[in-house]
Amino acid sequence: MSANNAPSSTNPPRLTLGSRGSPLAMRQTHEVRDRLVAAWPELAGAIAIQEIRTTGDAVRDRPLAEIGGKGLFIKEIEQALMAGQIDAAVHSMKDMETVIAPASVLVAVLPREDPRDAWLSPVAGRIDDLPQGARIGTASVRRAAQVLNRRPDLQVVLFRGNVETRLRKLAEGEVAGTFLAAAGLSRLGMLDKATRILSVDEMLPAVSQGAIGVQCRDGEASARDAEIRGWLAALDDRPSRLRVTAERAMLATLDGSCRTPIAGHATLGGTRLTLTGTVFSLDGQSSHGAADTSGTDDPEALGQTVGEAILARCGRNFLAR
Repeated sequence: MSANNAPSSTNPPRLTLGSRGSPLAMRQTHEVRDRLVAAWPELAGAIAIQEIRTTGDAVRDRPLAEIGGKGLFIKEIEQALMAGQIDAAVHSMKDMETVIAPASVLVAVLPREDPRDAWLSPVAGRIDDLPQGARIGTASVRRAAQVLNRRPDLQVVLFRGNVETRLRKLAEGEVAGTFLAAAGLSRLGMLDKATRILSVDEMLPAVSQGAIGVQCRDGEASARDAEIRGWLAALDDRPSRLRVTAERAMLATLDGSCRTPIAGHATLGGTRLTLTGTVFSLDGQSSHGAADTSGTDDPEALGQTVGEAILARCGRNFLAR
């Protein structure tokens, strides 16, 4: 928390934001704080930031699918929110389950950064240029499946940790290449570390990748909660909200979790919203996709339509494998 905007003992916080403690999570939380102050100058110097250690951060030696899923990055933060220990939770939207805590609301989606994946490798400019049998590091079943779909000869190994940790492991030669979200690198001022940014045709992004979401209590319980919700609602970016809503509705229709390789990407062109989604087998050798376009009046319906089209092609047994 920067000194020029931190509450003091004589100026207690009017609003406390909670988030994971990683450098990227803190950068995102500072962005929320700065946007709040820009929208509501009276909050300057009155916003506190509380770091919350999550199970997903604490356990780094196993895949998320084995210990409970991507929701482990938000569970403790949601608990702190509902217990009144914080007033609002700041999340990377791709970490959020499709069902959030009861009596809470996703009040704002900030302007979305680049949703694409970045490829990082000291030995190959492209995945296709890697030597036979090279080791690729990732903790994402989505990325692993798409790599194996393209190059079944490659070895995919578990690669977890924050951005700095993964960059260090890559530099030490643990793997020949890895992936990070372009948005995360951009927010950390590290986009120059990327060997290249992958097009969505090369690797379809994760649902909601690049988006920051702010969750608060639903505002019906107290006047204070209503005031907090009013402050935060000013940060909501409609184009980003539309895209994220469509993608998350598709994921919910597929009943997806981090155990299932699911990718989705929505684009907005004028008054038309287009959504593309794909599910993969874990070994990457099978995939089923669908795409559709609609107006912007009901992005959730678009997500459901695309999700149902994918299910019609692959069947629920495919997702259960």
